[in-house]
Amino acid sequence: MKSVKRFIVLFLLLSFFNLNSIKAQSAPDTVKIGTYIISLHDINFRDKEYTIRFWMWMKYQNPDFDFANRVEVPNAKTLEKPDIMLDSSDHKIWVLMKMKCVMKQSWRVQDFPFDTQRLVIKVENSEFDTRSLVFVADTAGKHFDPELTADGWDIKNIEIKTGIKKYNTAFGDNSLPKPSSEYSSFEMTIDMDRAALGLFLKLFIGMYIAFCIAYLSFFIHPDVVEAGFGLQVGGLFAAVGNKYIIDSILPETSVFTLVDLLHSITFITIFLIILNTCIALRYYKRKKVVKALAIEKTGSIVVLAGYAIINIVMVGLCILA
Repeated sequence: MKSVKRFIVLFLLLSFFNLNSIKAQSAPDTVKIGTYIISLHDINFRDKEYTIRFWMWMKYQNPDFDFANRVEVPNAKTLEKPDIMLDSSDHKIWVLMKMKCVMKQSWRVQDFPFDTQRLVIKVENSEFDTRSLVFVADTAGKHFDPELTADGWDIKNIEIKTGIKKYNTAFGDNSLPKPSSEYSSFEMTIDMDRAALGLFLKLFIGMYIAFCIAYLSFFIHPDVVEAGFGLQVGGLFAAVGNKYIIDSILPETSVFTLVDLLHSITFITIFLIILNTCIALRYYKRKKVVKALAIEKTGSIVVLAGYAIINIVMVGLCILA
Protein backbone atom coordinates (compact mmCIF):
# COMPACT_ATOMS: atom_id res chain seq x y z
CA MET A 1 0.00 0.00 0.00
CA LYS A 2 2.83 2.37 0.89
CA SER A 3 4.59 1.59 -2.39
CA VAL A 4 1.39 2.48 -4.30
CA LYS A 5 1.13 5.79 -2.48
CA ARG A 6 4.78 6.54 -3.20
CA PHE A 7 4.22 5.73 -6.85
CA ILE A 8 1.22 8.06 -7.04
CA VAL A 9 3.10 10.90 -5.33
CA LEU A 10 6.08 10.40 -7.64
CA PHE A 11 3.80 10.33 -10.68
CA LEU A 12 2.08 13.58 -9.65
CA LEU A 13 5.42 15.28 -9.02
CA LEU A 14 6.76 14.22 -12.41
CA SER A 15 3.54 15.34 -14.11
CA PHE A 16 3.76 18.69 -12.38
CA PHE A 17 7.34 19.28 -13.46
CA ASN A 18 6.63 18.12 -17.02
CA LEU A 19 3.62 20.44 -17.22
CA ASN A 20 5.71 23.41 -16.07
CA SER A 21 8.40 22.45 -18.55
CA ILE A 22 5.85 22.38 -21.41
CA LYS A 23 4.48 25.74 -20.36
CA ALA A 24 7.96 27.21 -20.20
CA GLN A 25 8.75 25.88 -23.66
CA SER A 26 5.47 27.11 -25.17
CA ALA A 27 5.57 30.61 -23.64
CA PRO A 28 6.87 33.20 -26.13
CA ASP A 29 9.94 35.28 -25.28
CA THR A 30 9.30 38.93 -24.47
CA VAL A 31 11.22 41.80 -26.03
CA LYS A 32 11.18 45.15 -24.28
CA ILE A 33 11.07 47.83 -26.97
CA GLY A 34 11.20 51.61 -26.80
CA THR A 35 11.74 54.64 -29.06
CA TYR A 36 12.87 58.25 -28.91
CA ILE A 37 11.87 60.48 -31.84
CA ILE A 38 14.57 62.88 -33.02
CA SER A 39 12.99 64.70 -35.96
CA LEU A 40 9.91 64.85 -38.16
CA HIS A 41 10.29 66.66 -41.46
CA ASP A 42 9.69 66.76 -45.25
CA ILE A 43 5.92 66.53 -44.81
CA ASN A 44 4.62 66.15 -48.37
CA PHE A 45 0.87 66.13 -48.96
CA ARG A 46 1.07 65.69 -52.73
CA ASP A 47 3.24 62.55 -52.57
CA LYS A 48 1.52 61.28 -49.40
CA GLU A 49 4.70 60.92 -47.35
CA TYR A 50 6.87 62.31 -44.56
CA THR A 51 10.30 61.54 -43.09
CA ILE A 52 10.98 60.57 -39.49
CA ARG A 53 14.21 59.83 -37.60
CA PHE A 54 14.21 58.06 -34.25
CA TRP A 55 16.21 55.87 -31.89
CA MET A 56 14.80 52.41 -31.23
CA TRP A 57 16.07 49.85 -28.73
CA MET A 58 15.24 46.27 -27.75
CA LYS A 59 16.18 44.23 -24.68
CA TYR A 60 15.77 40.44 -24.75
CA GLN A 61 17.38 37.10 -23.82
CA ASN A 62 16.89 34.85 -26.85
CA PRO A 63 20.12 34.96 -28.93
CA ASP A 64 18.18 33.72 -31.99
CA PHE A 65 16.47 37.09 -32.35
CA ASP A 66 18.31 39.06 -35.01
CA PHE A 67 16.83 42.54 -34.79
CA ALA A 68 19.80 44.04 -36.60
CA ASN A 69 18.55 42.41 -39.82
CA ARG A 70 14.96 41.39 -39.09
CA VAL A 71 13.22 44.64 -38.17
CA GLU A 72 10.38 45.65 -40.48
CA VAL A 73 8.43 48.92 -40.69
CA PRO A 74 5.40 47.78 -42.77
CA ASN A 75 4.02 51.24 -43.58
CA ALA A 76 7.36 52.73 -44.68
CA LYS A 77 8.13 53.66 -48.29
CA THR A 78 11.86 53.42 -47.72
CA LEU A 79 13.95 52.38 -44.73
CA GLU A 80 17.61 53.31 -44.61
CA LYS A 81 20.04 50.77 -43.18
CA PRO A 82 20.17 51.76 -39.50
CA ASP A 83 23.21 52.54 -37.38
CA ILE A 84 23.37 49.68 -34.86
CA MET A 85 24.98 49.28 -31.44
CA LEU A 86 25.00 45.92 -29.65
CA ASP A 87 25.73 45.12 -26.02
CA SER A 88 25.05 42.31 -23.57
CA SER A 89 24.98 42.17 -19.79
CA ASP A 90 23.13 40.23 -17.08
CA HIS A 91 22.33 37.51 -19.63
CA LYS A 92 20.40 40.05 -21.74
CA ILE A 93 21.06 41.47 -25.19
CA TRP A 94 20.60 45.18 -25.82
CA VAL A 95 20.24 46.52 -29.38
CA LEU A 96 20.16 50.25 -30.12
CA MET A 97 19.35 51.42 -33.67
CA LYS A 98 19.16 54.86 -35.26
CA MET A 99 16.34 54.71 -37.80
CA LYS A 100 15.41 56.94 -40.75
CA CYS A 101 12.19 56.15 -42.62
CA VAL A 102 10.22 57.77 -45.40
CA MET A 103 6.67 56.92 -44.36
CA LYS A 104 3.59 56.65 -46.54
CA GLN A 105 0.56 58.47 -45.17
CA SER A 106 -3.07 58.87 -46.18
CA TRP A 107 -3.61 62.51 -45.26
CA ARG A 108 -7.01 63.71 -44.06
CA VAL A 109 -7.65 66.84 -46.14
CA GLN A 110 -11.39 67.40 -45.63
CA ASP A 111 -10.73 70.43 -43.40
CA PHE A 112 -7.47 71.60 -45.00
CA PRO A 113 -5.82 73.89 -43.96
CA PHE A 114 -7.52 73.51 -40.54
CA ASP A 115 -6.77 69.78 -40.52
CA THR A 116 -5.45 67.49 -37.81
CA GLN A 117 -3.32 64.46 -38.62
CA ARG A 118 -2.47 61.20 -36.87
CA LEU A 119 0.80 59.56 -37.87
CA VAL A 120 1.30 55.88 -37.03
CA ILE A 121 4.67 54.13 -37.29
CA LYS A 122 4.47 50.34 -36.96
CA VAL A 123 7.39 48.03 -36.18
CA GLU A 124 7.35 44.23 -36.52
CA ASN A 125 9.80 41.35 -36.54
CA SER A 126 9.62 39.57 -39.89
CA GLU A 127 10.91 36.20 -38.67
CA PHE A 128 9.14 35.22 -35.42
CA ASP A 129 5.38 35.22 -34.86
CA THR A 130 3.57 35.51 -31.51
CA ARG A 131 4.32 31.88 -30.68
CA SER A 132 7.96 32.88 -30.24
CA LEU A 133 8.09 36.65 -29.69
CA VAL A 134 5.95 39.28 -27.96
CA PHE A 135 6.80 42.97 -27.72
CA VAL A 136 6.45 44.84 -24.42
CA ALA A 137 6.59 48.66 -24.55
CA ASP A 138 9.33 50.44 -22.61
CA THR A 139 7.31 53.37 -21.23
CA ALA A 140 10.01 54.83 -18.98
CA GLY A 141 11.01 58.43 -19.71
CA LYS A 142 10.06 60.60 -22.68
CA HIS A 143 9.47 59.25 -26.18
CA PHE A 144 10.52 62.37 -28.10
CA ASP A 145 12.93 65.28 -28.02
CA PRO A 146 11.32 68.23 -26.12
CA GLU A 147 12.57 70.49 -28.92
CA LEU A 148 10.91 68.35 -31.60
CA THR A 149 9.06 70.55 -34.11
CA ALA A 150 7.50 70.14 -37.53
CA ASP A 151 7.25 73.21 -39.75
CA GLY A 152 3.71 74.58 -39.67
CA TRP A 153 2.48 71.99 -37.16
CA ASP A 154 1.87 71.73 -33.42
CA ILE A 155 2.66 68.27 -32.02
CA LYS A 156 -0.05 67.57 -29.45
CA ASN A 157 0.64 64.06 -28.28
CA ILE A 158 2.93 61.07 -28.84
CA GLU A 159 2.06 57.59 -27.57
CA ILE A 160 3.60 54.13 -27.85
CA LYS A 161 1.83 50.82 -27.51
CA THR A 162 2.05 47.16 -28.51
CA GLY A 163 -0.50 44.95 -30.17
CA ILE A 164 -1.06 41.95 -32.43
CA LYS A 165 -1.09 42.17 -36.22
CA LYS A 166 -3.14 39.43 -37.87
CA TYR A 167 -2.45 38.20 -41.40
CA ASN A 168 -4.92 36.03 -43.31
CA THR A 169 -2.14 33.80 -44.58
CA ALA A 170 0.32 31.32 -43.09
CA PHE A 171 3.10 32.49 -45.45
CA GLY A 172 3.61 28.86 -46.47
CA ASP A 173 4.03 27.57 -42.90
CA ASN A 174 2.39 24.11 -42.95
CA SER A 175 2.71 23.74 -39.17
CA LEU A 176 -0.16 26.19 -38.66
CA PRO A 177 -3.64 24.63 -38.51
CA LYS A 178 -5.27 27.58 -40.33
CA PRO A 179 -4.03 29.84 -43.15
CA SER A 180 -3.50 32.75 -40.75
CA SER A 181 -0.70 34.07 -38.59
CA GLU A 182 -0.15 36.66 -35.89
CA TYR A 183 2.87 38.88 -35.29
CA SER A 184 3.59 41.12 -32.35
CA SER A 185 3.51 44.79 -33.33
CA PHE A 186 4.88 47.97 -31.81
CA GLU A 187 3.28 51.33 -32.68
CA MET A 188 4.17 54.98 -32.27
CA THR A 189 1.25 57.41 -32.67
CA ILE A 190 1.79 61.14 -33.26
CA ASP A 191 -1.15 63.58 -33.14
CA MET A 192 -0.60 66.96 -34.83
CA ASP A 193 -2.61 70.15 -35.39
CA ARG A 194 -1.76 72.60 -38.14
CA ALA A 195 -0.97 76.25 -37.32
CA ALA A 196 -3.45 77.21 -40.01
CA LEU A 197 -4.47 80.87 -39.89
CA GLY A 198 -1.47 82.28 -41.75
CA LEU A 199 -1.57 79.45 -44.32
CA PHE A 200 -5.30 79.99 -44.85
CA LEU A 201 -4.78 83.66 -45.67
CA LYS A 202 -1.88 82.88 -48.03
CA LEU A 203 -3.87 80.23 -49.92
CA PHE A 204 -7.27 81.90 -50.12
CA ILE A 205 -6.39 85.59 -50.50
CA GLY A 206 -6.40 85.11 -54.28
CA MET A 207 -9.91 83.64 -54.20
CA TYR A 208 -11.28 86.50 -52.08
CA ILE A 209 -9.65 89.11 -54.32
CA ALA A 210 -11.22 87.35 -57.33
CA PHE A 211 -14.62 87.69 -55.66
CA CYS A 212 -13.99 91.36 -54.92
CA ILE A 213 -13.04 91.99 -58.56
CA ALA A 214 -16.31 90.48 -59.72
CA TYR A 215 -18.23 92.32 -56.99
CA LEU A 216 -16.93 95.70 -58.22
CA SER A 217 -19.21 95.33 -61.24
CA PHE A 218 -22.10 96.38 -58.98
CA PHE A 219 -20.61 99.87 -58.89
CA ILE A 220 -20.61 100.23 -62.68
CA HIS A 221 -23.63 101.77 -64.37
CA PRO A 222 -25.73 99.26 -66.37
CA ASP A 223 -25.09 101.05 -69.64
CA VAL A 224 -21.35 100.25 -69.42
CA VAL A 225 -21.88 96.58 -70.27
CA GLU A 226 -18.39 95.64 -71.40
CA ALA A 227 -16.68 96.90 -68.23
CA GLY A 228 -19.09 95.08 -65.93
CA PHE A 229 -18.89 91.73 -67.67
CA GLY A 230 -15.13 92.11 -68.01
CA LEU A 231 -14.72 92.38 -64.23
CA GLN A 232 -16.99 89.41 -63.61
CA VAL A 233 -15.31 87.09 -66.11
CA GLY A 234 -11.87 88.23 -64.90
CA GLY A 235 -12.85 87.44 -61.31
CA LEU A 236 -14.14 84.02 -62.33
CA PHE A 237 -10.90 83.07 -64.09
CA ALA A 238 -8.84 84.34 -61.15
CA ALA A 239 -10.83 82.12 -58.77
CA VAL A 240 -10.34 79.10 -61.05
CA GLY A 241 -6.59 79.78 -61.18
CA ASN A 242 -6.41 79.97 -57.38
CA LYS A 243 -8.22 76.62 -57.15
CA TYR A 244 -5.66 74.96 -59.42
CA ILE A 245 -2.78 76.35 -57.36
CA ILE A 246 -4.15 74.91 -54.11
CA ASP A 247 -5.02 71.58 -55.74
CA SER A 248 -1.39 71.25 -56.88
CA ILE A 249 -0.22 70.84 -53.26
CA LEU A 250 -2.96 68.44 -52.16
CA PRO A 251 -3.26 64.68 -52.83
CA GLU A 252 -5.88 63.34 -55.20
CA THR A 253 -9.06 62.58 -53.28
CA SER A 254 -12.73 61.89 -53.96
CA VAL A 255 -13.74 63.70 -50.76
CA PHE A 256 -15.35 67.14 -51.10
CA THR A 257 -12.96 69.27 -49.05
CA LEU A 258 -13.13 72.75 -47.55
CA VAL A 259 -11.02 73.97 -50.49
CA ASP A 260 -13.60 72.58 -52.94
CA LEU A 261 -16.48 74.01 -50.93
CA LEU A 262 -15.16 77.57 -50.64
CA HIS A 263 -14.18 77.73 -54.30
CA SER A 264 -17.53 76.27 -55.38
CA ILE A 265 -19.32 78.92 -53.33
CA THR A 266 -17.16 81.58 -55.01
CA PHE A 267 -17.92 80.23 -58.50
CA ILE A 268 -21.66 80.13 -57.80
CA THR A 269 -21.60 83.62 -56.28
CA ILE A 270 -19.81 85.10 -59.30
CA PHE A 271 -22.38 83.38 -61.54
CA LEU A 272 -25.16 85.00 -59.48
CA ILE A 273 -23.47 88.39 -59.93
CA ILE A 274 -23.44 87.84 -63.71
CA LEU A 275 -27.09 86.72 -63.61
CA ASN A 276 -28.05 89.79 -61.57
CA THR A 277 -26.30 92.06 -64.09
CA CYS A 278 -28.13 90.38 -66.99
CA ILE A 279 -31.52 90.90 -65.31
CA ALA A 280 -30.75 94.55 -64.47
CA LEU A 281 -29.50 95.15 -68.01
CA ARG A 282 -32.73 93.72 -69.42
CA TYR A 283 -34.81 96.25 -67.45
CA TYR A 284 -32.40 99.04 -68.36
CA LYS A 285 -32.81 98.31 -72.08
CA ARG A 286 -36.60 98.61 -71.58
CA LYS A 287 -36.05 102.12 -70.19
CA LYS A 288 -36.92 100.96 -66.64
CA VAL A 289 -33.84 102.57 -65.14
CA VAL A 290 -35.16 102.81 -61.57
CA LYS A 291 -36.08 99.12 -61.56
CA ALA A 292 -32.67 98.18 -62.98
CA LEU A 293 -30.81 100.19 -60.36
CA ALA A 294 -32.96 98.70 -57.59
CA ILE A 295 -32.12 95.18 -58.78
CA GLU A 296 -28.42 96.06 -58.81
CA LYS A 297 -28.57 97.48 -55.28
CA THR A 298 -30.57 94.60 -53.85
CA GLY A 299 -28.29 92.08 -55.55
CA SER A 300 -25.16 93.74 -54.15
CA ILE A 301 -26.47 93.52 -50.59
CA VAL A 302 -27.75 89.94 -50.84
CA VAL A 303 -24.62 88.64 -52.58
CA LEU A 304 -22.17 90.26 -50.17
CA ALA A 305 -24.10 89.25 -47.04
CA GLY A 306 -24.69 85.68 -48.24
CA TYR A 307 -21.10 85.14 -49.35
CA ALA A 308 -19.66 86.51 -46.11
CA ILE A 309 -22.01 84.51 -43.85
CA ILE A 310 -21.46 81.22 -45.69
CA ASN A 311 -17.67 81.63 -45.61
CA ILE A 312 -17.61 82.54 -41.92
CA VAL A 313 -19.83 79.57 -41.00
CA MET A 314 -17.89 77.04 -43.09
CA VAL A 315 -14.47 78.18 -41.88
CA GLY A 316 -15.70 78.43 -38.29
CA LEU A 317 -17.03 74.86 -38.32
CA CYS A 318 -13.65 73.57 -39.54
CA ILE A 319 -11.77 75.52 -36.89
CA LEU A 320 -14.02 74.20 -34.12
CA ALA A 321 -14.08 70.61 -35.41
